Amino acid sequence: MRTIGTAIILAIAFGKVGLSTGCSGTRSGPYQPASERSRDTEQAQKLTQQAAKVMREEDGAEALDRAEKLLLDALTADLYHGPAHNNLGVVYLQKGMLYEAANEFEWARKLMPGHPDPRMNLALTLEQAGQIEQAIETYMTALETYPGHMPTIQALTRLELYEQRQIPETIDRLNLIALRGDSDVWQAWAQQQLARLSAR
Repeated sequence: MRTIGTAIILAIAFGKVGLSTGCSGTRSGPYQPASERSRDTEQAQKLTQQAAKVMREEDGAEALDRAEKLLLDALTADLYHGPAHNNLGVVYLQKGMLYEAANEFEWARKLMPGHPDPRMNLALTLEQAGQIEQAIETYMTALETYPGHMPTIQALTRLELYEQRQIPETIDRLNLIALRGDSDVWQAWAQQQLARLSAR
């Protein structure tokens, strides 16, 4: 799962705050319409960065709750801040709230059309929900958006091998991961998979 900061992209591992209703005519939560003038993108960005820092530096349910609150506040400031939607989706995915996570990743995907992370995160969510075909298709759309996105290449290849759906491109991707994977762990994993496949 990948959270999005402003100048940073935060990788989280591999492997509900209520909003009170307000007076009519004022916004009381992130999903209520706002006029263009009432959007505070700078505040949304600041709160999203704070949430990303919490998610990067702290563990546990309390940290997720704090990050969720910050991200809901960010979306109250600016409903159309894509990184806040993506990161809130990551929080929900880590909490096992798959429907809510998918909804946030869909928002982020629409608001960040050139960014692969919301698509990859949506694919991870679909995978966890057992929607394998849709997950594979969504990984592929992430790669169409950003062909060299290594986290997506790794996730898609892992899923194809797990589901025993290897195609010629799977071997090509394994070779790429073995050479340029995100970490030594991914590179070693790809080398082991290549050795296992060649021994058949």
